[in-house]
Amino acid sequence: MLLFTIKAVLSFCLIVLFLLASVDAKAGELSERLAHFPQWEKLTSVQPATGDLVYPEWMAGNWQVTSTLVDLAAPLAPDIVTPGFEGNRQQLNKPVSFLVRFVKERSPVTKLKFLPWSNNKGETLVADRAFNSLNLARAYLGDEAVLAVKVDPDSPNRQITFLRGDRQLVSIVTARATENTSDGKFITTEVFQQLFKGSSRPYLNSVESTTAYQQLSTSNPAIEADQVTAVYLSPQDPNYFTAGSRPVALYRYRLEFFPSQVITTNKE
Repeated sequence: MLLFTIKAVLSFCLIVLFLLASVDAKAGELSERLAHFPQWEKLTSVQPATGDLVYPEWMAGNWQVTSTLVDLAAPLAPDIVTPGFEGNRQQLNKPVSFLVRFVKERSPVTKLKFLPWSNNKGETLVADRAFNSLNLARAYLGDEAVLAVKVDPDSPNRQITFLRGDRQLVSIVTARATENTSDGKFITTEVFQQLFKGSSRPYLNSVESTTAYQQLSTSNPAIEADQVTAVYLSPQDPNYFTAGSRPVALYRYRLEFFPSQVITTNKE
């Protein structure tokens, strides 16, 4: 059960998740996708992930995030249900809080013309993925269960979560897209492969996380987000062809961002 719990809850960070050149989705596709939950199939308009995901300037700084699972679905039940699905149902409507931060990063000059939010110093805003993922994982699993999170220095799209008992969760972002709506929402979608190592047989699956962020006129919260994480079977799974392009589990979260004055330091 721990395996599937990790897969569900790490989405937000893999999630508060990662572009140097934003890939625009077809007009309205991502917002329409969120509106039609849980009738989902795999996205086809995402592009291979390169570089890091750039966020709008209004997301800069330190935040206390409250994440609440508000809905979940197993579209292929009762024929196919992931072992951790019913266990995750216990998290419904139970808020979980943790710290995250978004930081400025120097952008390669050759990429600047593609970055809508790069400033005149050539900087862009990105998520501190190691910090965010570590805080999220520990909020759900406990400080003792999660040892560290490391991001590949050669690729911002690959990270490893080190768990107690010589277990690891390797997450690799493979594709993404973004969308800006007329009502001010910034929507991202990321597709990543997750490999859980440490059991007798490594387990691989594919996860898509789609999040719509919106800046509010208040500071309590200052940002809210609607997020859906979809879990798909890997080709190695015996039910892969039965599932086809449909997800086997869907989790919908409400995220609220409150300004934090806490001095954040990595807790590794």
